[in-house]
Amino acid sequence: MTEAKKKIVIIGGGAGGLELATSLGRKLGRSKKAEIILVDRNHSHLWKPLLHEVATGSLDDGVDALSYLAHARNHGFTFQIGSLTNISRDNKTITLAEIRDTNGELLVAERDLAYDQLVMALGSTSNDFGTPGIKENCIFLDNPHQAHRFHNEMLNLFLKYSANPDKKGTVNIAIVGGGATGVELSAELHNAVKELHSYGFEGLDNQALNVTLVEAGERILPALPPRISAAAHQELTKIGVRVLTKTMVTSADKNGLNTKDGEFIEADLMVWAAGIKAPDFLKDIAGLETNRINQLVVEPTLQTTRDADIYAIGDCASCALPGGGFVPPRAQSAHQMASRCFANIMAQRSGRSLKPYVYKDHGSLVSLSRFSTVGSLMGNLTKGSMMVEGRLARLVYVSLYRMHQIALHGYAKTGLMMLVGSINRVIRPRLKLH
Repeated sequence: MTEAKKKIVIIGGGAGGLELATSLGRKLGRSKKAEIILVDRNHSHLWKPLLHEVATGSLDDGVDALSYLAHARNHGFTFQIGSLTNISRDNKTITLAEIRDTNGELLVAERDLAYDQLVMALGSTSNDFGTPGIKENCIFLDNPHQAHRFHNEMLNLFLKYSANPDKKGTVNIAIVGGGATGVELSAELHNAVKELHSYGFEGLDNQALNVTLVEAGERILPALPPRISAAAHQELTKIGVRVLTKTMVTSADKNGLNTKDGEFIEADLMVWAAGIKAPDFLKDIAGLETNRINQLVVEPTLQTTRDADIYAIGDCASCALPGGGFVPPRAQSAHQMASRCFANIMAQRSGRSLKPYVYKDHGSLVSLSRFSTVGSLMGNLTKGSMMVEGRLARLVYVSLYRMHQIALHGYAKTGLMMLVGSINRVIRPRLKLH
């Protein structure tokens, strides 16, 4: 096979996978030096940190989602919809599952794709740790489908409440997991109530909503410095969120959550955001080394430990840090890994030595909807860690998404998208109402 026909296949179109496909498409695909193929089970891409906004309706993914097919055409790679089921390292092929419609009719048969280099960028799913009743009764905000489900159930609960104002009680929503997703969703819910009231949901106000945020650890946002965690805790309490720390959920049923302390937390709608794992089917796939949460173990170069032609980036990769611990599952990690993986694939093609991935922690920011934004910035300018909040923090928080957009579209198109976003804030409802 000539070098011009070599195939680089990327599995997963999340933050890291799509940025990598875009870079490789621009560099190799457009000039026909290699065939770049992106595989994902969905038709469109949405930046995962925005899912809590889709869930509450403050973001309309019908406007903000990106079509893989359209993006592929514009950036020199091809897209195939499908779900990975197997890897044959001997034959250098992957197998994609058949695709059927809602009636069970076969649309696309099971198929194999050849690769010369394979990049696993499958992201992560929620980890319920085997807790009884969680899968059956809780929503996991892993993907847009789950976010839409939450949004529809939330609107139904609020509609029911506003249509029966004489009935006592509240809309009870419980969120398990005090990480960024749980904290941001808690705040967005109170913003959603405020907006829905302005659109005619009678009797719906903060008194009608009872949000309980449950965290098993000693504090929410455990990945952030204690002072930032405390600031977020204080802000949530101020807007009416009940925050429970050192509280372990032992089971769930259709009416709520049971805790280790014997308390029953009544809930009409429950979200589980208490941990992540790589997809279960990755466990020991093709004999590759995996850890206890199914992540593919990688060398510092991001190549898997047992196959130099298979890379892993983002949440599905277990990448050790030189000083101990592992690279955290964050959007900034996926962004950095995509850049290093791109450089290493280019180096491997030309026979140059590969460089190790060095994780750079630029800090973390948590948006509490319209109420506040808190976080820490890290880097040369701050001489370590600097706590930020308010408008500055919000500006930096939004800029993280802009960096992702710039990586995909470039500066000019991102600028136009920002302009369109500003116009939409004027002409469209402030909340998705359907």
